[in-house]
Amino acid sequence: MSNAKGLEALTNDAVNAAELAAIAASALVGRGDKIAADQAAVDAMRTAFNAMEMRGRIVIGEGERDEAPMLYIGEEVGTGQGPEIDIALDPLEGTDVTAKGMRDALAILALSPRGGLLYAPDTYMDKIAIGAGYAEGVIDLDASPEDNIRSLARAKGVDPSQITACVLDRERHEGIAASIRKAGARITFIGDGDVAGVMMAADPEVDVDIYIGRGGAPEGVLAAAGLRCVGGQIQCRLHFRNDDERARAKRTGIEDLDRKYTLMAMASDDCLLIATGVTDGRMVHGVRKGAGWVETQTLVYSSITGVRRKISTRRPLTR
Repeated sequence: MSNAKGLEALTNDAVNAAELAAIAASALVGRGDKIAADQAAVDAMRTAFNAMEMRGRIVIGEGERDEAPMLYIGEEVGTGQGPEIDIALDPLEGTDVTAKGMRDALAILALSPRGGLLYAPDTYMDKIAIGAGYAEGVIDLDASPEDNIRSLARAKGVDPSQITACVLDRERHEGIAASIRKAGARITFIGDGDVAGVMMAADPEVDVDIYIGRGGAPEGVLAAAGLRCVGGQIQCRLHFRNDDERARAKRTGIEDLDRKYTLMAMASDDCLLIATGVTDGRMVHGVRKGAGWVETQTLVYSSITGVRRKISTRRPLTR
């Protein structure tokens, strides 16, 4: 079986893994315990992974082995039979927003043939991303947010006031926000989850044109996998706060600590990206429950076929 066929064959099981993680986390929505919500999602996703016919390896996970008891970077999952697959995941993107009962929490995973995803350290990463349909070079991580907004507006044929940027609502982004507003653009702030932020910038049905900011490096790889499927551009650079984080990057095999990563450097082979809503969001609704049933909504993107699906699944609560 070819790499592409082997990957595609895992789609339904991977959707099931994301759905079960979302359902497990949904029981903790609004309860103020982000650690318990994350653990519930991790447990459910790992159980589902280990039933899948694959030789899976976590390359983006919950942290390094000593820090994360399950779904840690380097962990082997699956039955040990079938294709060799690298997995990037965030069983609960938006732990804070889940604990607070807010919007846009997701259970996310990406699959690629072995070696297809960047083995990134659990550090920060500066990011800028846009959707498909633009010439290369429209955005530049090394340019100011104001200059990027103006460049994107020219490419889109609109005034900068018609551009909407998505930014994580963090104190560290005050300078970015000021630069965006200097260009005259609008800002949509999100409380957590910059994979969702990048994917919103690539979704023509969502009023977001560009994502700018500093978030987790693991989320940068997940976002790149999503853009590999739907089209778009992303540039990233690791950001280190101390020598320990630099050492962590070197342990993952990264030699050039100042490298500017593009989409193909982070997602170099075919990918599946799967995201299930935990709470209601701009792209999918959250987990919904009724008399004896639970319903999920999931985005499924494939770089192999170019197909994008939005799947609604209703299952009995007893299963």
